[in-house]
Amino acid sequence: MMKTTKFAFLLPFLMFAAIVQSQSNDVKMQVDKLTPQMYMLTGQGGNIGVFVGEEYVLMIDDQFSRLSTKIKQAIKSITTKPIVYLLNTHMHGDHTGGNANFNNQTTTIIAHQKVRERLVNENEKALLSKKIDSVTAHKKLPEITFSDTMLLYDADETIMAIHVHNAHTDGDAQIYFSKNNVLHMGDTYFSGKYPYIDLNRGGSVGGYINALKKAAILANEDTKIIPGHGKLSNKKELESYILMLETIYVNVKKEIGAGKSLEQVIANKQITANYDATYAWSFISAEKIRETFYKSLMNK
Repeated sequence: MMKTTKFAFLLPFLMFAAIVQSQSNDVKMQVDKLTPQMYMLTGQGGNIGVFVGEEYVLMIDDQFSRLSTKIKQAIKSITTKPIVYLLNTHMHGDHTGGNANFNNQTTTIIAHQKVRERLVNENEKALLSKKIDSVTAHKKLPEITFSDTMLLYDADETIMAIHVHNAHTDGDAQIYFSKNNVLHMGDTYFSGKYPYIDLNRGGSVGGYINALKKAAILANEDTKIIPGHGKLSNKKELESYILMLETIYVNVKKEIGAGKSLEQVIANKQITANYDATYAWSFISAEKIRETFYKSLMNK
């Protein structure tokens, strides 16, 4: 009887472990070469950028912890040079989940100061619930932070990490490689999808649109743009994306000015009707983007 009870108790945990393992096994890491030095890795979670420098690799974001082995294998298929820098574009787990697996004597993690602050807070909660241990919590944290802009140099390449304020979160960075003319935007750009704007972690609609505009100024017609999610993009597509969000902004602003409630704005399909077929997706539906715009604009 006891053995049966123990098995029944363990069954949910065994099933969960099997699901996680299955998810990891099903993920294929796609490697796309953008320039002789730059690559985009696509798997599950945020798109990864890889810069192969003179002596080392700079990596942007690292998806989920369970995919770290596959990510390392994918990078080894590109180069045998060591990963010396790992730059987090923001704090969400689908971009920082592998931090502890990459953080070692060779690799240093860099991020905006708010990313470290947010991860410290997340770690405290995870430690209290015993989801992680203290060693893992420590290794997840960025070791070098910046507040506005950081520059890194490798031979004739200048790498700029640029903080954009209150966009997707309060700690977003866009990373521009000037010689290669590649811009990694993190989740300040969801190519072909409505964006997720994390209002609970400092994100805002106005800040998000401003971040996109800054990227559009930095980019030219030949710039290869790596979005946080979605396919590789370019300036023309980015400008269309900005126009789409600005139109929704104006539409929701009019509804608020007319005294409409949150429920009325969510229900009003006309606000986003011109864009839903193209940009709505499973995580951010048409209703969800209208809700996000309303809540953000009401909190201005």
